[in-house]
Amino acid sequence: MSLAVHHDDIAKPANQLEAKPLIDADRPSIVSVDFHFDAVKAPEEEAVFALENDAMKHCHALVVAAAVALTALPASAQTYPSKPIKIMVSTSAGGATDIMARILGHHITIRTGQPHVIDNRAGASGNLAMEAVARAAPDGYTLGFANTGNITINPYLFKSMTFDPLNDLIPVGPVGTVPLFLVINSKVPAKTLAEFIAYAKANPDKVSYAGAGVGTTPDLTGGEFARRAGLDKLVVVPFRGTAPATAAVIGGEVEVTFVSMGPHIEFVRNGTLRVLAAATPSRRPYVPDVPTFAEAGFPAFEMSTWFSLFAPKGTPKEIVDQLNLYTREVQAEPEARKRLEATFIDPLALTQGDFAALVKADAVKYERIVREQGIKLE
Repeated sequence: MSLAVHHDDIAKPANQLEAKPLIDADRPSIVSVDFHFDAVKAPEEEAVFALENDAMKHCHALVVAAAVALTALPASAQTYPSKPIKIMVSTSAGGATDIMARILGHHITIRTGQPHVIDNRAGASGNLAMEAVARAAPDGYTLGFANTGNITINPYLFKSMTFDPLNDLIPVGPVGTVPLFLVINSKVPAKTLAEFIAYAKANPDKVSYAGAGVGTTPDLTGGEFARRAGLDKLVVVPFRGTAPATAAVIGGEVEVTFVSMGPHIEFVRNGTLRVLAAATPSRRPYVPDVPTFAEAGFPAFEMSTWFSLFAPKGTPKEIVDQLNLYTREVQAEPEARKRLEATFIDPLALTQGDFAALVKADAVKYERIVREQGIKLE
């Protein structure tokens, strides 16, 4: 916080004084107010003295007013951050959650000049990392980076948890989102979603779905699709992760599954996989010919995984708002945007309030889905 007053030996008359507040754009929580008084030549010494005295009185009033305004800012907003920030990631290094956490961390360091530390704490479906964040001091120096499942699915998926991610953490802001797409092996005799549903109904207990893991977003999405499409005879074949599940569909062992587009776009382009519908509010530019579920007769069928920053409950609002600004800024950076687009991660720039509302809505949605599918993990 700085307040500088420049006054030359001879000043302008008070009614010509010009106050010029300067806001440091690189540090939005630090305000610099700079008053400039330009020199003029006075013909007589008495006039000079009178003008100087008048100017100094006016300057003093401006300084007092500015000082009062500055002291109204919370101390945390004036000084944050003043030391390295730790970002605890809910997954191991290399995945989408980790990649986006590192992109955001780099942006925060560039904006603030403070180093960041990425702490990957994979385990217990993200509970290990998020509980550590929830128990951390709410000062903005220990943050969490998590995905949809860690926050809005786990509370309903596990029989018991030692913390509540929906109440012990503050949603700060997302960095991106990865939507899901329904894909089938191209040898399945169906070109559209309606044709696939008809084919599956005509072959009860013969059409199979590749499950990526109990309680995962693709599995919950698959179950919700089967319920809404009336495919109660769809056979679920469980796999340990999305990679082996998708590989089974690519190889023709299983007919259908839900995937994100990033790792699988080449199989779509070479015709091995056929995309039937996107669980998105609008068509995606990288698969513009693929209709949304709403277009195919399933309104409000939107399923995706967002990747977002969280803070411990009790973190000052001005710090949360400052961090939210960084989550929105980074998505507009050309280099960061290029990296996100290269991995088919859609932007999701939201204010803190809008993101908190999205988390709440997703929690309501997944509570119902988990309950209806009767899933519980120890």
